[in-house]
Amino acid sequence: MFSIYRIADANFNRAREGLRVVEELARFILNDADLAGRLKSMRHQLRSIQQEWPGGVEKFMSGRDSQTDVGFNSREEKEFERLDFLELSLANFKRVQEAMRVLEEYAKFISTGSDFKKIRFELYDLEKKMTLKLVELKANELYNVDYTLYVIVQEKFSGGRDLVEVARSAISGGATVIQFRDKESPDSRLLEKGLELRRLTRSKDVPLIINDRIDIALAVDADGVHLGQDDLPVSAARQLLGPGKIIGVSTHSLEQARRARRQGADYIGVGPVFDTKTKENGARPVGLELLRQVGGEIDLPWVAVGGIDKSNVSEVVSAGAKGVAVVTAVVSAPDIRAAALFLREEIINTRSSRMTKIIDGGFEE
Repeated sequence: MFSIYRIADANFNRAREGLRVVEELARFILNDADLAGRLKSMRHQLRSIQQEWPGGVEKFMSGRDSQTDVGFNSREEKEFERLDFLELSLANFKRVQEAMRVLEEYAKFISTGSDFKKIRFELYDLEKKMTLKLVELKANELYNVDYTLYVIVQEKFSGGRDLVEVARSAISGGATVIQFRDKESPDSRLLEKGLELRRLTRSKDVPLIINDRIDIALAVDADGVHLGQDDLPVSAARQLLGPGKIIGVSTHSLEQARRARRQGADYIGVGPVFDTKTKENGARPVGLELLRQVGGEIDLPWVAVGGIDKSNVSEVVSAGAKGVAVVTAVVSAPDIRAAALFLREEIINTRSSRMTKIIDGGFEE
């Protein structure tokens, strides 16, 4: 019976420690008082159950000998690593659930009547709630992307210059997102260039989006994909990519923008605003009015795209776009860095002027 108490003591401790870890996540990271309160109550419930065992806490203390426990120095390499709050939560919920199962089985020798099974199933519910909230938190952090100057790099418009160097110059000039678009090259070439762009963008802390190709996005660990109206639906893309990747969708009407939002897109491209030569058989220009409509209704991040350059970017931003996507205006420019720098400054200045007018009551947002 002495060994039963040693086993129970170790697992009561393991369970309370794990609960405290996830309780702190709920309290300080998620700011979720209800979740934190339920976890705290469970921790106190376990303390009460332990005190009610025959012999009480004294019997557990007399049997404790952590220095001679053969598991004292047993550690898995992953115990020293935690990638993020989600992994921390999952690891500690599993720890508590396993401890509950051990207590459930060994309590049968004591006949305490404690309902560890009920606690374990409540844990499953708490784990689900915590996981969903942490996934949402992770997504919000990931999707808090600055879309001010979204540069689409495409080899056919780069004037023979190396695509990675084109992207490097664009980032140096202020590009806040890089999209890799290539509809002609073989997959081996896409993978090669995608990996090179991933190394660059990661070193510069700039998101990398892959146009259309979910498989290439996964292979190079890009931050997300951008889909057209004829590509996979957002739901299917999400199943393949998981919750940690960005999904953008091209839209050419207010209804398409609404649908993209309903389907769970993380951002949308709206256009083409003007005539553009970068897409063969592309949609008709939608003009500035659609930008005003989208800006007035759609609460997703969005960028205006299509035929935008230094001559009209201020019009686009004045119509409501907070971000602008460009190809040739930057990628085909003789001085890529200078072109990106000009556009970004123009976007920011026009946006600032627009906000000043709104604040001063010049017109309504």
